[in-house]
Amino acid sequence: MKIGMGQMLVEGGEVEANLSRAAAMIGRAAAAGCALVVLPECLDTGWTWPDARRLACPVPGPRSALLAAQARRHGIYVVAGLTEREGERVYNSAVLLSPDGELLIRHRKINELDIGRDLYDTGDRVAVARTPLGAMGITICADNFPDSLVFGHAIARMGGQLLLSPCAWAVEAGHDNAAQPYGGLWIDAYGELARLYDITVIGVSCVGWLNAGPWQGRKCIGNSLAVGPGGRVLARGPYGVDAEALAAIEVELRPPLARGTDMGARLRERGYEGP
Repeated sequence: MKIGMGQMLVEGGEVEANLSRAAAMIGRAAAAGCALVVLPECLDTGWTWPDARRLACPVPGPRSALLAAQARRHGIYVVAGLTEREGERVYNSAVLLSPDGELLIRHRKINELDIGRDLYDTGDRVAVARTPLGAMGITICADNFPDSLVFGHAIARMGGQLLLSPCAWAVEAGHDNAAQPYGGLWIDAYGELARLYDITVIGVSCVGWLNAGPWQGRKCIGNSLAVGPGGRVLARGPYGVDAEALAAIEVELRPPLARGTDMGARLRERGYEGP
């Protein structure tokens, strides 16, 4: 199948404009023949936007409904990061929507950076959705740090074949990608899960300047990444603060490596000695 990495501009606090760009990216992905499109983290308010707690919206709610309508209109699965309100709590969340507009997964980021913990509460769930395309799970950005791969391990052990990750990858304004190529951390982390479990891991970042908040002055640079079984890099998005782009990639999912207690033995064969 073909999956779209929807590397879109996200502007802090500009909810309506951001949602409009997300809707357009969903349409672009469908027109390119994609069965699924992955969009960035906190695409509505922008990651760590200072007013995020006030701007947060319930899920399900009007923003997820807008994306669901686009999923139905174009007949495509959609993964998208949203700023979710539930009562007094606010979460850095992501949804998986079916081509019928059904909410299949609502993931809440668990491994939030320290600079985001004043805005976002800690997530409380990990899930897998079994679909006609395959079994899918969601993590968000730093949920995939090398020291927090437990979430990816859990999704793979639950039968997940595809791990989808909305992200907001930011670097200092003067970062020189030619001198210091961005993304090694993600290649290593995604590659570890892909190698051990024969899964495909896809992370999609926004682009644009962070104009307020704890990382004001940094830039989000896309550079989205797909890694397949064996740890092979399948695709990279373009790098840059203006590098808005859709990358459509061919992905062939493999069956789960094993089930239940058989999984431990298979992982040990591949050199894994962890829990």
